[in-house]
Amino acid sequence: MSSSAGQADQITYLELSEDAGSHKFYEVRVTGTEVMITYGRIGERGQVRTSSFASHDKALAAAARKIGEKTRKGYAPAVRGVRQRRTVTRREIVSTRSTARQAPVLWRFDSGAAAFGIYVDDRSVWVGNQSGDVYTLDHDGTVTRRYGLPDGVKCIVSDDFWIYAGCDDGRVYDLGGKVPHVAYEISEDVDIYWLDINDGVLGVSDRAGSITTVDHEDEFQWRRNSTGNYGWMVRCDDDGVYHGHDRGVTRYGSRDGERVWHTDIGGQVLFGWQERTEVFAGTSRGMVHAIDKRDGSERARYKCDTSVYSCATSPDGRYVFAGDSSSSVYCFAADGTRLWKLGTGCGSAFSMQYHEGHLYIVTTRGTLACIDASESAISDAEDGNVPMAADIKATGWERVTPTTQIETVTVTQAQQTGGIEVECIQDGSRTRIRVITPGFDPTWRVQFPKNIRVPGARYLVTEVLPSERGGFYRARGEIRRLL
Repeated sequence: MSSSAGQADQITYLELSEDAGSHKFYEVRVTGTEVMITYGRIGERGQVRTSSFASHDKALAAAARKIGEKTRKGYAPAVRGVRQRRTVTRREIVSTRSTARQAPVLWRFDSGAAAFGIYVDDRSVWVGNQSGDVYTLDHDGTVTRRYGLPDGVKCIVSDDFWIYAGCDDGRVYDLGGKVPHVAYEISEDVDIYWLDINDGVLGVSDRAGSITTVDHEDEFQWRRNSTGNYGWMVRCDDDGVYHGHDRGVTRYGSRDGERVWHTDIGGQVLFGWQERTEVFAGTSRGMVHAIDKRDGSERARYKCDTSVYSCATSPDGRYVFAGDSSSSVYCFAADGTRLWKLGTGCGSAFSMQYHEGHLYIVTTRGTLACIDASESAISDAEDGNVPMAADIKATGWERVTPTTQIETVTVTQAQQTGGIEVECIQDGSRTRIRVITPGFDPTWRVQFPKNIRVPGARYLVTEVLPSERGGFYRARGEIRRLL
């Protein structure tokens, strides 16, 4: 970047640092007709966004607006380097050994670090850990893929066909292709505790107990401050955003963020799960609460012996599962009757998911384990008869990391392989994606990775699908740049 003649760079550096909250910086640099904004956690390199304007005066005006927005939020001029880096919140939880009989673990995989993220579908089991590693395995425990993200993985979530990982660097990565791409960038220095995505709309809960939603274009929708802190639960559907924190569970309207109800269930919420008509909240007081989505009333409760770190249900609603701080897993009938309690043998379950007769857990030790939850296997385990667990290794798998470099393809090759053509356009200070291939609504924009957008470039995408609510498309599959 070079300055126009006679125009020196104009730099404004701001910081916002609170004792128990934000600790972030925001720098605006005007160079000729360009505005470069750098932001992130104090003491780190941060993220960079650059915008071009028609004149130097317009660039200065745009910079002034950005600076004004930040100062109104509490930012103040500062000197870079005076304040030091503050560590990111890690979920420091002490796990003790279970005194229950051993669960029937079929296989276990050591991911290498404490793991929060898990997702299971018909083809794969996903695990993400605090070292930024994300692995996929098949249901027999064979490793099939490895991603390497820049920071610790807080959670892995699905949104229809799309799989996302939320990380401690404040970004959410799309894991739907061969290479991970940035899908969302959370407001500078939000200390993510958990996230969920529904039809392209992202909900984020954070350390301060706030809840924030961001739309498919990574644009802010609304933010609410709850009555509590430490928001380890957020679940989203078409009608609401369900937020669990240390004062209970609160439902907000998905579109406007208006509070619909609040339920004080006692104890800090440490995990949340949802089904069509209920949300399930596991608490520090050893309870899982089933809460009606419509009015916040409690339908049932499930009593564990120590703090509940995770919970899940079977899709038919027949069973409710929980994992506690003593490395035990539980199964309850829908009415609250405890059916069994068994030890994991590999740490406390930070997250879990049930799929076709198996309970998959990820633990404080970084282990992904597959437990046979069938009635016969559980009965045998309660009698002390368990299978020999297979220990899975990920030998030879290199980390595939995010990059702005993508595969290229010629127009002739594109015609032979097929796909949907899209184009990146400049829209003020932002870039947008529109579909070029005939047969699509030209007024709809496309949800598309942020870190590979280049104004004027065209791309070939495997699929472009309409969102459930309509109004925009979503790119799916491999993305290649057209030459």
